[in-house]
Amino acid sequence: MLELSILGFLCEEPLHGYELKARIQGLSGHIRPVSDGALYPAITRLVKAGLVEQRTEPGSGAAPRRILSLTEAGRAGLQARLRDPKDAEITDGQRFFTLLAFLRHLPDRAEQAAVLRRRQAFLDAPASFFYREGEPVRAEEAPDLFRQGMLRIARATGAEEKRWLTEAIATLEG
Repeated sequence: MLELSILGFLCEEPLHGYELKARIQGLSGHIRPVSDGALYPAITRLVKAGLVEQRTEPGSGAAPRRILSLTEAGRAGLQARLRDPKDAEITDGQRFFTLLAFLRHLPDRAEQAAVLRRRQAFLDAPASFFYREGEPVRAEEAPDLFRQGMLRIARATGAEEKRWLTEAIATLEG
């Protein structure tokens, strides 16, 4: 998801590393903090792959800044990732939010809708944090107040997300 975030933010405008890190932090928040030890090797991989280019500009202080920008291959790579996200990018809520943050960069509305339909299908499948004899445990069946809370919050969030997905798909296909 780090590479997707890098490509997505650079698709919007060229940035220097510090600015890019701040935007990624804002998107992922405290859930998945980004360290320099993860960010800069990822940038290096993307530069070596020809997806990102860097140039040096004078800094506001004494040190020059490296400005990162997306190449045409990087734009194509971003669109390919958005068009066909991995299953974990559909099923994991935080990863899906990262995908949503950049889905507008996929120019084909039908392809955008197809991604949303995958998430919709995932949410429509019966699921729970807890199972008993292979069946999902519902909030009303949970053994304690805290698990009941988890399941109720997840149900409410899921219901709202399903409503939004239905509206968004209708808009894209309408």
